[in-house]
Amino acid sequence: MAVTATTPSTRPTTVTSRRSAAAVTAALVLLVAGLALVDLTQGTAAVGAAEVWKALTGGADPTDASVVVASRLPRAVAGLLVGAALGMAGSALQAVSRNVVASPDTLAVNAGSYLALGLAAVTGVSLPLFATSGIAFAGGLAAAAVVLGLSGLGAGTVRLVLAGSALTLGLTAVAEGLLLLYPRETEGLYTWNQGSIAQSGFDGVLQMAPVALVALAGLLLLARRVDALALGDDAARGLGVPVRTTRVTAVVLAALLSAAAVTLAGPIGFVGLCAPALVRGLARRAQRLHRARTGLPVAGLTGAALVLGSDVLLRALVPADLAVAVPTGVVTSLVGGAFLIAMATRVKDTAGAPPVDRLRIRSRTVFLVTTGALVAVVVGAVVAGVLLGDSKLLLGDVANWAQGRAGRTVSFVLDTRVPRVVAALLAGAALALSGTLVQAVTRNPLAEPGILGVSHSAALGAVLFVTTVPLAGSWGMAGAAFAGAALGSVLVFGLAARGGFQQNRLVLVGFGVATASAALISLLIVLTDPFNATKALTWLSGSTYGRTLPDALPLAVVLTAGLVVAFLRRAELDLVSLDEDTPRLLGLDLGRGRLGFLVLSVLLSATAVAAAGTIGFVGLVAPHAARALVGRRHVRVVPVAVLLGAALVCAADLVGRTVIAPAQLGAGMMTAVIGTPYFLYLLVRSRR
Repeated sequence: MAVTATTPSTRPTTVTSRRSAAAVTAALVLLVAGLALVDLTQGTAAVGAAEVWKALTGGADPTDASVVVASRLPRAVAGLLVGAALGMAGSALQAVSRNVVASPDTLAVNAGSYLALGLAAVTGVSLPLFATSGIAFAGGLAAAAVVLGLSGLGAGTVRLVLAGSALTLGLTAVAEGLLLLYPRETEGLYTWNQGSIAQSGFDGVLQMAPVALVALAGLLLLARRVDALALGDDAARGLGVPVRTTRVTAVVLAALLSAAAVTLAGPIGFVGLCAPALVRGLARRAQRLHRARTGLPVAGLTGAALVLGSDVLLRALVPADLAVAVPTGVVTSLVGGAFLIAMATRVKDTAGAPPVDRLRIRSRTVFLVTTGALVAVVVGAVVAGVLLGDSKLLLGDVANWAQGRAGRTVSFVLDTRVPRVVAALLAGAALALSGTLVQAVTRNPLAEPGILGVSHSAALGAVLFVTTVPLAGSWGMAGAAFAGAALGSVLVFGLAARGGFQQNRLVLVGFGVATASAALISLLIVLTDPFNATKALTWLSGSTYGRTLPDALPLAVVLTAGLVVAFLRRAELDLVSLDEDTPRLLGLDLGRGRLGFLVLSVLLSATAVAAAGTIGFVGLVAPHAARALVGRRHVRVVPVAVLLGAALVCAADLVGRTVIAPAQLGAGMMTAVIGTPYFLYLLVRSRR
């Protein structure tokens, strides 16, 4: 009786699910087809819908037919292929990692491909498209393997975003360093990295389509095993599924899809994150979409709709001649940044608490010895920074310069070198103090202005000022950077405060703001004239090149004020960093105290960015190392962290100026090379 009662009721449910899935698929197909047709009618040439129809049916003017067949049709087909590949790649990655924010962007696949292609471009060897795709595939797969290995499968959204964003910062810094060192060999690589579906003919599409189809076929063959992984590793093994082999194979195939898309159009940001999330929303009405065999193609259609929709929207809102220069990837990254911010209010973190520093008690002697040693290190770094470079000097030359008795050559060298050393010294100290304040307020030792989007927001304000004001002054630059940082931090810390500065909300909102800011910076650089583009890119690498003493004056003022406030309110910093209850029991206005420290942190970070560009990881490494050396009392942490930050950036600037002189590397690149491994080490240690 029970069987006969259940079976009829099950069949309508199954049929309804199939019909719902078919209806969703049909609607997406119609949407994609409609967007593709609209995309064909958009462009700089006066070729409308009638001319497009004639070109497709063979009755058009040869000129109109050439525009449609050689440019617009390949662009639309490339948008279909790229969107579908990224949507399916993101869906597969999220399924096998059981993590809703896994995508080619958050797993640093795009950054790995960017660096790999940059290294290949430096050789000056011209490679066919298939070889380029293989290089992009190898770089992206290696980056994804590192992020998944460090974050842990199913370990939570925050850990994956932290590992992915840290690795992306490091790899991108190295890649952009190559762009500055080898401008001729890497010409066009920065623009390519913004992602554009514009094509000249069908050659690229025809070569990459088989790669994407092979990867899709492989994922469809794995579909049943991927569905079993959703039940958990133990349940999947009980069903006879080789868990490790399935997971590795799916990641490789997803990386292959991403490589095909990257090779064809460059990195199109966050399609692989948004498309599967939209499919999950549709799956509430069509349960069959939860299955990989059905969900993967639907995610591909959704990805294609996102890419084509972004291209259509861009060309509808922006004049045609200007829209040509705007990469599609910038638009999708802006959408992805907003999507991440919205997701932050819903996604629950399953990773647990961040690594908490153990309570260390250090003697006064240890603090004094450590401080004395760091002062000596800072003095040594300053002296080396002043004396060493493309021209080596002696202390006597510096003494003569200080007294106004140096020769013309020595005066010229020191007039340009001393301000750079001062800017590096102050920027490192300010970033370290900013990171110390942020980590105390959020009680998260992995918080850092760069990771949380504050530095990117400041950079956006400064780049906007640089590209629009020909003669940008130091105070104007500092004001623009602070305005950008203020807007970004209001969004990041405002949303995070609503949840009590929970780790998942803070990191996801920060990553979303950083993503949107980076997209807008790229847009400004791509649209500006070449001189300003080079100037902005050099500045973004964290270079102190061309700095003068007046440029460092705003930073010196803010840093002095910040040190005074941190010293006077050292006890309050200790209380805020403990927990929620203790400060309130002692009568402290926790909200007001947090706001004051955050405003000061933003001001420090913004003026540091204005003076020395974007320099990452100093705000993470210096406070963390300071607490390890002298304990958690801020009366000791602040001076040690400031000295560590100053020494780190000063040394990074020195190495960048001397290691390959007369060519130079930005201090931001050097700190990224140091900070990325350290940050990833902290993530590994926290897993233990």
